[in-house]
Amino acid sequence: MKKLVPPKIDNVCDLSSFRETHREEITDLSQLLKKRGKELWIQTSLADELRFQQVGDNVSFVVNQNINFTRHCLGSCRFCSYSLREEVEDNSITRMSLEDIKIETETAVARGCTEICIQGGLDSELDYEYYIDLLNTIKSVSSNIHIHGFSPSEIAYLSQISEETVEDVFKDLIDHGLDSFPGTAAEILVDDIRRIICPDKISTEQWVNVVLTGHSLGLKSTSTMMYGHIESIEDEAEHLTILKYIQSISGGFTEFVPLPFIHANTVLYKYLGARPSSTGMHDLALYSTARLFLGDSIPNIQVSWVKLGPKFSQVILGSGVNDLGGTIFNEKITKSAGGTFGEEKSIEEFIELIRDANRKPVQRDTLYNIIKSH
Repeated sequence: MKKLVPPKIDNVCDLSSFRETHREEITDLSQLLKKRGKELWIQTSLADELRFQQVGDNVSFVVNQNINFTRHCLGSCRFCSYSLREEVEDNSITRMSLEDIKIETETAVARGCTEICIQGGLDSELDYEYYIDLLNTIKSVSSNIHIHGFSPSEIAYLSQISEETVEDVFKDLIDHGLDSFPGTAAEILVDDIRRIICPDKISTEQWVNVVLTGHSLGLKSTSTMMYGHIESIEDEAEHLTILKYIQSISGGFTEFVPLPFIHANTVLYKYLGARPSSTGMHDLALYSTARLFLGDSIPNIQVSWVKLGPKFSQVILGSGVNDLGGTIFNEKITKSAGGTFGEEKSIEEFIELIRDANRKPVQRDTLYNIIKSH
């Protein structure tokens, strides 16, 4: 089997001294993330008030569909239970053909989806043209549907297999229909942690430079953080500080999405000493801190109902959150790691959850333009 080769990525941004130059900010932020008890409830209240000042009472969601086009991956991320490193007897069930992609897109359009979210493993059997054809296939079904696809890790891999620069890869993908990209593969943006949880994945600096390159070409992306495994509070603070730094340069992040570690079926939890995800207090501290620290530059804070469940996601709305993510329709990655909250949510379910939280439900597009108020 082919091996994953470290990609060469243009050094747009040098992070070699980032921790030292931002040490005071990271220390102060760590104190917010450590809040518990009465102090935490005060902090969540402050975050909720700031949320109202910054974005009002709307809680948004997007009608979207996931397409995880391949389970095969050259990587060895120890928090992932979805990927396969070897071929199986029938690859048709683990790798989607372009006809499969077309059928999924037709289904999404019929459901009223405005977004297709595409992510997959780093599959050595798929060539660069497959990715171009994938985009063309989706747009051939609907030129209006927004394609939100390919993490920074996937972009780096496409640069490797095409022997094109990251910038040229982005330009190719844009020319064939890519509209935005997910800021996943971030996990924790601290290399000491990355070497343990995802040793084959791009480094922190490489991740940052791929994202900044995409932003420089006019693409927007989400920003994410996977927490609740082996990272420290200080690592989380450094990650948030890096995201804010990127946003100060490019303004390209549409939202911040904290992603609690789903542990049950992972090597990271079973064999490498990871915690069994976050606690409820950890979640509340992180979401409220995100609003207080990032809200002026990244005003949209999203809760992942797939990770935290609809009930607790509803509670989290009171901690500075203004977005519930997407209907998803066909979520596989969290489920494979042991997630238990289902694969999709209907528009009606979103509306009920939001109204019950005494907030205003609105359907948005990927870039946070409001499509419909309910």
